[in-house]
Amino acid sequence: MEQRPSGGSTAMRKRSGVRGETRKEWLEHDILCIIFSFLDVFDHVRCTAVCKSWNAVIKKSELLQALYFKLRRDSGESSSSGQRKSWELGLQEIAMEHHSLCLQRGRVDIHQWKAHSVGVDQCRMKMGLLLTGVGDKVMRLWSLDSYKCQEEYYVPDTTTLVDFDFDESKIVGLLGTRVGIWVRNGKRSIFPSREGTFSKGLCLRYIDPEAVIGCQDGTARVFDMYSRTCSRIIKMHSGPVTCLALSDDQLIVSGSSLGSVSISSLSSDQQVATLRSTDSAGIRTLCFNPGSHLVFSGTTVGYTYCWDLRTMKSLWGTRISSNVVYSLNHLQSDNSMLVVGGIDGVLRVLNQDTGKVLSRCVIDDERPISSSRDMPAFTEKKKGIRLSEDTEVDGIPRTCRLPITCLAVGMKKVVTAHNSKYIRMWKFNM
Repeated sequence: MEQRPSGGSTAMRKRSGVRGETRKEWLEHDILCIIFSFLDVFDHVRCTAVCKSWNAVIKKSELLQALYFKLRRDSGESSSSGQRKSWELGLQEIAMEHHSLCLQRGRVDIHQWKAHSVGVDQCRMKMGLLLTGVGDKVMRLWSLDSYKCQEEYYVPDTTTLVDFDFDESKIVGLLGTRVGIWVRNGKRSIFPSREGTFSKGLCLRYIDPEAVIGCQDGTARVFDMYSRTCSRIIKMHSGPVTCLALSDDQLIVSGSSLGSVSISSLSSDQQVATLRSTDSAGIRTLCFNPGSHLVFSGTTVGYTYCWDLRTMKSLWGTRISSNVVYSLNHLQSDNSMLVVGGIDGVLRVLNQDTGKVLSRCVIDDERPISSSRDMPAFTEKKKGIRLSEDTEVDGIPRTCRLPITCLAVGMKKVVTAHNSKYIRMWKFNM
């Protein structure tokens, strides 16, 4: 038999006119529904992670289901009973699909701000923060909401910053033949490598607690950030290691200037496989998608390639430009869109499964639509345009397509560095 509160609690519940739950709980549910009605699909996804009660309210929300099917209709797909089964795949898929639609054909607004006093060519984006640097003696951590510089990390005058990565607690930087650690409270700790084990470093990737350095002699050095020692040296290539990616299952993926991609085990120091491109051009950049087990690379002659690590076979190769592909990336958990940038300054969106170019974007012109001095950083807003399939890139002024030296992908946005003083945020909205 159901147990009911006795005494004053029962009397109060009767006076409130609520059965089975307290009045407070009912008010919270109603208020939450009102608040959630003003949010878009991405905010709904974020709210599901706050607590179990919010998760339950949102997942049972007819409003969110209606929003989902509206997005399907806007994409030209049917919202019939057959499509309704897609709802069961979860909110994450909804967000990813809307993200993909925005990248393919949404309106493009570009916000840019002066991030450094000299040109910088690297950026990393995580947890709503953006880290920029390489080009001067400082790295800056920015809020993507306010464009405010939250923290600065200085590089010693005697060293040169080559590459960097970061997490919640620290920044790890490659300083030529040394590794530097900057604790996020501003303290710096730089330590040299063991003598004779660290030639010139060209690239770095970091997954706590290990940093992997790609070196000019073709090796990858694995450093433990806590013991501050080089724990392993892995021979990856016969030529320089130009780019790296790390997987959660202890694999190192590396690209070489000689045109090959090597896969090695981080735990056993053994080479697993070698992947080769058809053009034999140098591999300039690569990334790994853990959700689909696909590796993507960009070459010095404008090709983009894809391999499946489960079969170690090439899936496709597409020449998207006549010049160097400097950077490519995708949103974490997104198995559909790949964003690519290079020396020709065109931001391209590719289909991960086929390599087909779905969209090409450039800045409209150098005249700002608006500017704001109210923000912590002075920002200019510009318009981005999508190029038609028959538009010749070489006919577009270079001022509208500065070389994209690095890019980072977030939800409905892409951040680009151009070896200039400015950082650009490309925002995509339907």
